[in-house]
Amino acid sequence: MKKMQLMTLALGAGLVLAPAAPASASPAELESAAVDAYLTRAWESTALPGMSVVVTYQGKVVHAAGYGRDAAGRPVTERTPMRVASLSKSFTAMAVMTLVEEGKLALDEPVVNRLPDFRMADPRAEEITVRQLLNQTSGISDATVDLGAAESAPSLAGYVAELGSGKLAADPGTRWAYSNANYETAARLVEVAGGRRFGDYLKERVFEPLGMSGSAAGDPAVRPADGFNSLFGVWMARSELRDFPYGGGAGGVVTNAADMGKWLISQTGRGRQLVGAESLAAMHAPSEVHDYGMGWGKQSVNGADMLVHAGNLFTYTAVEAIDPETGYGFAVMTNSAGLYDDTYDVLTGLVAMSQGDTPRVPGGDRQLIEVILGLVVLAAAGLGVLGVRRAGPWAARRAGRSGRRVALRLVPVLLPTVLLALYPATISFLMNGRTITWEQLTYHAAPLTITLVVAAVAGLVTGLARLRAWRSVGSTR
Repeated sequence: MKKMQLMTLALGAGLVLAPAAPASASPAELESAAVDAYLTRAWESTALPGMSVVVTYQGKVVHAAGYGRDAAGRPVTERTPMRVASLSKSFTAMAVMTLVEEGKLALDEPVVNRLPDFRMADPRAEEITVRQLLNQTSGISDATVDLGAAESAPSLAGYVAELGSGKLAADPGTRWAYSNANYETAARLVEVAGGRRFGDYLKERVFEPLGMSGSAAGDPAVRPADGFNSLFGVWMARSELRDFPYGGGAGGVVTNAADMGKWLISQTGRGRQLVGAESLAAMHAPSEVHDYGMGWGKQSVNGADMLVHAGNLFTYTAVEAIDPETGYGFAVMTNSAGLYDDTYDVLTGLVAMSQGDTPRVPGGDRQLIEVILGLVVLAAAGLGVLGVRRAGPWAARRAGRSGRRVALRLVPVLLPTVLLALYPATISFLMNGRTITWEQLTYHAAPLTITLVVAAVAGLVTGLARLRAWRSVGSTR
């Protein structure tokens, strides 16, 4: 639910929310034509390749449409398939809750009761409950499990098995830590308790009952085109770093704006219901230690308290939000991912409109960030060339000085190299312990990654040239 992608956090930016809106006008005043006009401007100003959006209100779809094109050159419509990344968690929570209502699972029973293969190198893991998986309070952390091995597994059963060498970062139920491992384990629970593949269960018990005919998880027939990454202002089509052949309870859902409208309506307690009102409320309620519920988190958007979840999957970005009190629902999905997440800005504008306020048309932030980084790249490369050319005079001025003093003088130019070496670990720390790999950093983080690489290489080459020149000067005296 961040306004910025994880890489922007590395630049020191945080969540920026719009100020609270004044007393809203009647929600019924929101009309499709007005929404379309705003979204058209937003798409143009953000320069996103493609965007699909749906707005619902009290059981009806106000507006569902697509803007732009996909990587194959086809127009994006309300039925264009989009990866929704971590929005998948709300669907996984719903699948679990349908099994809870059937008595095949219980929220407060240990996971190992229903999933005997769930074992970790930590005896506390036997205490983890189904509820704690969904609330992200199980104690599982990216930093204490081998996510690389788990994500390479060909099935959910294999994924869970790879968690066996991991430990917990905290006692179950005492601390919140966002980890995809919680929801992949929950998806495996659905397979075991539901008696079928996770994607099949979602299709039969969630998608089909709601009429979401264009939605799937792990179905090759429902596959979106490649998405895009922005590289210094230029959108480049790229395939996903990771596929989800087994469905993926943490991020494997593919859907479209028309289907998301049906989902949002159901989540506001209107239209076709998959579970009872108490179960729906339980999914929306925060845990005892965090505002995150079960695939939804409480958050203020333009001054309105809403349930929100955002997601990013290398080349796709999405955000969903509902207001159970007013019956409004919103979903913004893009076939792109950059340093700056425009979907949250578009959502904020839609919420403002639902309040009778005038929305701010988003756009320009991503472009500005990438222009600045591009200038840094040029400056770093230029300084590197200059540093090498002037290595001789630099060394001559320091002839006769001790190696320690010279080494201290080289620290500033070598600092970017140190930062590059610590890059994944630093971003993981800024992301509250989420594991970030070098491969991931070459996707929507590409502009920042390239900037750091160029600065590091320039500094390293300059440092080596200066050291070599200093030694040469010393040997001639």
